[in-house]
Amino acid sequence: MRKTFAAALSNLALSILALCAAAPALAAEIDAASHIDAVTLYPDAAMVTRVAEVDLPAGASRLVFHALPGGVDPASLRVSGEGDEKILLGAIDARKAPAPAGDSTLEARLKSLQAERDAAQVKIDALASKQEMMRRYSHAGPEKIGPDGKALKPEDWGQAWDVIGAALEKVGLDLRAAHAAAAEIDVRIKALEAARPAPSIAGPTQDVAVDVEAPQAGKIRLILNYRVAGARWTPAYDARLDTGGQNNGKPQLELIRRAQVSQRTGEDWSEVSLSLAAFPAAGGTEAPKVEPRIIEFLPPPIALPAGAEPRAKATSALAAAPSPAPMRAAETQAHIDAGAYQATFRAPGKVSLASDGTTKSVSLSTQQPEAALSWRISPALDPRAFLSAHFVNGEEAPLLPGQVSIYRDGALVGRGRMAFAAPGEALDLGFGPDDRVTIVRAPVKRKENEPSLFGQTRTATSEVKTIVRNLHDFPIHAAVTDQTPYSENTAIVVELLGQTTPPDEKAPDGKQGLLRWRFDLAPNGSKELTLAYRIKWPADRDVAEPVAAPFSNQF
Repeated sequence: MRKTFAAALSNLALSILALCAAAPALAAEIDAASHIDAVTLYPDAAMVTRVAEVDLPAGASRLVFHALPGGVDPASLRVSGEGDEKILLGAIDARKAPAPAGDSTLEARLKSLQAERDAAQVKIDALASKQEMMRRYSHAGPEKIGPDGKALKPEDWGQAWDVIGAALEKVGLDLRAAHAAAAEIDVRIKALEAARPAPSIAGPTQDVAVDVEAPQAGKIRLILNYRVAGARWTPAYDARLDTGGQNNGKPQLELIRRAQVSQRTGEDWSEVSLSLAAFPAAGGTEAPKVEPRIIEFLPPPIALPAGAEPRAKATSALAAAPSPAPMRAAETQAHIDAGAYQATFRAPGKVSLASDGTTKSVSLSTQQPEAALSWRISPALDPRAFLSAHFVNGEEAPLLPGQVSIYRDGALVGRGRMAFAAPGEALDLGFGPDDRVTIVRAPVKRKENEPSLFGQTRTATSEVKTIVRNLHDFPIHAAVTDQTPYSENTAIVVELLGQTTPPDEKAPDGKQGLLRWRFDLAPNGSKELTLAYRIKWPADRDVAEPVAAPFSNQF
């Protein structure tokens, strides 16, 4: 029986050893000390490239990238690598990083000091109570502090005062020493608290582990890519115009494209290669689906009883779409990688940016397109002429909407907005008002008739004149845009009258009711424009008055 049991135990031990030999060894975890090598920044996120060089043992290993930002998108994790020998890359997993442990020695000293401070406070409270009790006793009259509650004899008063004074002096000195000892403990506690490591403002972090298998030991270069939130860039521009007007020279326009870069990802970027993409990282990838649009007649109005409040009028089923309202030092420029579908900018050199929201301005490109100047005038809205430059985007990348700082002849005149412009597309940019081009505008007459007994139509006539004067000593090209009311109802008719100066454009930019005149003005020359129109509508209806022009001055 004993031999049978011993044999069974021996067989069990051999089986366990055999199973252990057959089972794969648990992969050893290796810290992958890495650094951020490159960042591609989008308007809404960043794609980060980390590089780690590790001495890898033969067999299976698990490389761990520690303390990555908590905002890393796990679905975006991608890994690649190269080594001395062929390696196999396995699964990638992200896990919440454990909170960093504090200094146990420092915390123990703080705890001990806190206990010592509590004991010192107990002593201070006891001495203060003793002192208060003595003071109360000293306030009692001599008739109450004698033996057996009898009055103290006058010849003994001095001795009583000496006893009370000595006791109060001793308690006062003890209390002073106790306060000094407590203050010293407070100083030591503050010093230890200041020595505590500052808490991380980046929030929780996560570790990323990568399974790797190598046939033999060697060096491996591992590249980890991931997308992280909390980073952005916005386009900004400097537009510098040299009008050349003083010397009758040709105007020169310089357009500097910039990027305002900031990030709060939880990790600092130090000496990284920075690329900027002009499209969002999480944008839609398909065109929206168009659904059928049905138009129907509105139900007939319901007759209301007398005195009832009428309901609000139903809006039209087809609502009109709103109208879309010495030599300078050169800056290093980004390189544009223009593909068939999009363009990216590679910032010059290396860029460092802390994860504290600091904004850094990076110069991307400079172009000097040919500019055609004109003076834009809207006399019904503003009594000034605004200088405008017309140019073509000559870069391989589109101009993205963003703020533009406007400089005219070296002076900052304001800030505007850059409109989107594809490569080769033309656009206009305003360069502020010009006080040497004056505008005078005034109404000539306005008349509205009352329909007669036989008349079934009401009319209103309006006429205004605008005079533009060029006070420069060089010619200018002016573009004046004015407005008349317009209606989408065929029962309301708006017609130009014969005295109107013929416009060069009707409905410019596809906007009904607008007229535009274009003309050249010689130095000290002037131009008079007349706008006259008539509105006709049924006499039994009322029309909403058009908004009156906010500007009018006299000739």
